[in-house]
Amino acid sequence: MKKIIHIFLLVTGISTAFSQTHPSLTITKEGLQEIKANLGRSELFDRSLADIKLQLEEEMAKGIDVPVPKDMAGGYTHETHRKNYSLLEAAGYLFQITGEEKYADFVKQGLLKYAKLYPSLGKHPSKKSYTPGKLFWQCLNDANWLVSVSQAYDCIYHRLNVEEREMVEGDLFRPFADFLSIENPHFFNRIHNHSTWGCAGVGMIGLVMNDQELVNRALFGISSDGISSTQKDNDGALIKAEGQEKSGFFAQIDGLFSPDGLYSEGAYYHRYGIYPFLIFAVSIQNTMPEHKIFAYRDSLLLKSVDALLNQSTSKGDFFPFNDAQKGMSIYNTSLISAVDIAYYYGARNPELLSIAEKQGSVTPDQAGMKVSLDMDKKKPFSLKSKIYRDGIDGRSGGIGILRADEDINLVYKFGTHGMGHGHFDQLSYSFYQNGEEVVQDYGMARFVNIEQKAGGVYLPENTTFAKQTVGHNTVVVNGKTQYNGNTDLADRHSPALRFLDISNPKLQVISAVDSSAYEGVKQERTLLLINDSQYFENPLVIDLFYLKNESSGTYDLPLYYQGQLLNTNFHYSPATDELRKLGESNGYQHIWKEAGAVATKKHISFSSLSNNVFYTFSSAVSLGDSLFFGRTGATDPNFNLRRDPLFLIRKKSKGSVLFANVIESHGSYTPVTEKAIEPYGTISELRIIKDNEDYSAVVIKTKENTEVLVAVSHQNDALEHVLETEAGTFKWKGNYLIKTYKN
Repeated sequence: MKKIIHIFLLVTGISTAFSQTHPSLTITKEGLQEIKANLGRSELFDRSLADIKLQLEEEMAKGIDVPVPKDMAGGYTHETHRKNYSLLEAAGYLFQITGEEKYADFVKQGLLKYAKLYPSLGKHPSKKSYTPGKLFWQCLNDANWLVSVSQAYDCIYHRLNVEEREMVEGDLFRPFADFLSIENPHFFNRIHNHSTWGCAGVGMIGLVMNDQELVNRALFGISSDGISSTQKDNDGALIKAEGQEKSGFFAQIDGLFSPDGLYSEGAYYHRYGIYPFLIFAVSIQNTMPEHKIFAYRDSLLLKSVDALLNQSTSKGDFFPFNDAQKGMSIYNTSLISAVDIAYYYGARNPELLSIAEKQGSVTPDQAGMKVSLDMDKKKPFSLKSKIYRDGIDGRSGGIGILRADEDINLVYKFGTHGMGHGHFDQLSYSFYQNGEEVVQDYGMARFVNIEQKAGGVYLPENTTFAKQTVGHNTVVVNGKTQYNGNTDLADRHSPALRFLDISNPKLQVISAVDSSAYEGVKQERTLLLINDSQYFENPLVIDLFYLKNESSGTYDLPLYYQGQLLNTNFHYSPATDELRKLGESNGYQHIWKEAGAVATKKHISFSSLSNNVFYTFSSAVSLGDSLFFGRTGATDPNFNLRRDPLFLIRKKSKGSVLFANVIESHGSYTPVTEKAIEPYGTISELRIIKDNEDYSAVVIKTKENTEVLVAVSHQNDALEHVLETEAGTFKWKGNYLIKTYKN
């Protein structure tokens, strides 16, 4: 007989009893009074409400269509059901706020139609998901529907008579919740954003229906065979069988966030997952305040909102680590909700108000009203240089964000793989200026909700290129992807931070080391972001990538620069008549070789124009190194990949290898006046002066004959370091040295 252990109730004394008043999930009776008392007095709320009314009135005039599901994302049935759940949710809120019966009638009509349709549905005819839904091609979208429609039902609960409630609960909501949970435990029990949505949907409809079993499933999960993992003992306390796999909402919070609020799958999926996390948390707070959900794990959910907002450019676009669509930003509706909730249920940080002002909209609930009422208290939201620890215990590397100012950002990835949405790109970086990419992270190969592109699903090239190491700005050893492309292996390892100095916005440094991505190879990458005229006239990125391998190896370092190539200081052979692939596998098969060269000098450079700013890319190389200009899009018959440029340096060596690169930003071009200002950089030479297991050191020479020494110690940083160079002997303590002198 299994030993039974008590959880939550016996340990913390928490009760799972909840309120049965309506509405009570995300809008409460007290909150509704506050909203009604301030209508017409709060510009942002009033404008947001008017926008919702306008959109809803147009759709209500058409009536609500509830078609039999057949399409993938982007198709009519998919988009109709997706539109319906948003309309029903909006109508529910408008009924509560305005009291107008037509909104309640619209929701009621929709619920009864769905209650009539649902019992006739089998699984979705598409077979492209690991968990096909019923209304949609995947259970995930079914869960999206349930999260929204549970709020609509909560808002018009008392507008249905007993028979109607029995119908929508018995024929629709209860079987819907059972389908997402006990009938699909492999969907419901994962530590993954899909399961977060599942838990939120099942839990929220359970709260509306006063169904404690559903709420228990949502909070604490189910067993792998679909049986609820929670039971009650004779005293009514929740119990769980010993050895039961941890699942449910609390497990999602525990398993997906680091102590700093970093979400393991990346900012794109953090943006997607933050809504069910927060909206279910609000529902728990309003119905079961004894859980103190917003205080859980040192207020982790609220902390994660700040972490997400800070992972964005000055334009508001999120850094596209892992599977991510370019252009996803703080203006997404999930972030509007997140900002309002974080302000209302958090410490009332006035910086969040300035984000809400930029978003130009608030949610139609008490949180949105409070944000709108407090707008005169706003302060500018400050984008900060920051390191975010990764892993559930904060010991699995992280990401570093270095900002010379809000418009110059250097982003370094050295954390967890990111599970199924992770990319094999440890020790990679991207660089932004004025909110635009200078050195890009490719993101994902997917066109979300565009039916022409395979119904909006992930495309094959996402696996064969976008996830591969060569698709990123990091070293590829022997032409192989990190961890041999094994996600399970990658999830068990991560790099480690060596040192970090972000105290001075004019000179910031970060360094991380990895010894697991490639067997027998130690990798250490140090990045410096300099915006100080003491050293250089223009903003500068310095990249020192040191590798140690006792065996012979081939090392490729791609650079996915943006913009138009202008000139080079080396001769290359262009492929003007016929293009060939750079390789046959590991992502190389998707890169066209547009030009090739062999290094005949030790300092090479090329310049580009991107977003009307000039950039010069300088590299210290060895004679005989191979150089390639390339472009993505080879072996891509369906044109699923963007045609993006790259520059690649290939070294062959036994022992240690050092890649030394500098990116210099300079000047501008104005198309209207057709005037180029400072189109040439100031760096005349980059040379390596030390490359061993103790130190990596380079000298950067300017056209004015100023030289800057940059040195990094690979050993004990507490020692006094002594470095003999052609310019003399340098002594220092610490991790790195930067020194300016005249030649």
